[in-house]
Amino acid sequence: MVTPDDDPVRDAVLEAVEASLDAQLRAVRRLRREEQPVKQRSRPKGRSQVDLAFDILQRAGKPLHVTELIARVAKTHGVTLDRESIVSALTKKVQRGDRFARTAPNVFSLKTGGR
Repeated sequence: MVTPDDDPVRDAVLEAVEASLDAQLRAVRRLRREEQPVKQRSRPKGRSQVDLAFDILQRAGKPLHVTELIARVAKTHGVTLDRESIVSALTKKVQRGDRFARTAPNVFSLKTGGR
């Protein structure tokens, strides 16, 4: 007579289930490690660097040097802006007359009247 402990089919099924559960547990643990908060994100979806700069200048209510603008974006939004990129983007907006004005070298403000 075959006892439950000696059944090779049962042992094979239990080993397969155990291996599957072990793999699932490892996957869950790996996902949990990946979910740890990131200190510096690139940027929130849907908000461009220009939009973040606009928000900061609107909050400040005064012209800001690009260094201060970058620092405030990092503090407020947790996003690190690339200095050359944001200066280039804001300069293009100034040249088009779109939302921003340049009051001094690398100092930007909002155009009178907002957008």
